[in-house]
Amino acid sequence: MKYLLDKNILTAILKKDYRLFDRLNDVNYKGEKLFITCITYFESEGGLLAINSRKKLAIFEDLCKKDISILFLDRIEIINTASGIYANLRQKGKLTQFPDILIAATAIYYNLILVSDNLDMLRIEGLILENWLE
Repeated sequence: MKYLLDKNILTAILKKDYRLFDRLNDVNYKGEKLFITCITYFESEGGLLAINSRKKLAIFEDLCKKDISILFLDRIEIINTASGIYANLRQKGKLTQFPDILIAATAIYYNLILVSDNLDMLRIEGLILENWLE
């Protein structure tokens, strides 16, 4: 299995949320892959810099070097998928934030399971979603 972590899950990892320990150990044991998007990287790094949390920033950077791969929005197919998601949500009157749409499109394009605690992600068709904080 391959997982795309949303910012709320990455934040819980950095806060050492006990609810994630078993799941992360299982992922490591099975040799499964963890990813984040460049959007999640930007949101996380920017947030840590804004609060001047050097310790968590160092942990975050170390995670991204060793355990988590970063996916970039470098495929037009990701943008095409995001455009379809946006159009579908707009037609239903259930818009969500653009970063969430791009993250979901990345998960769909790469056939990744999105790990998120964001209920808005439930609106997106074709997205495989897990919440490791439940």
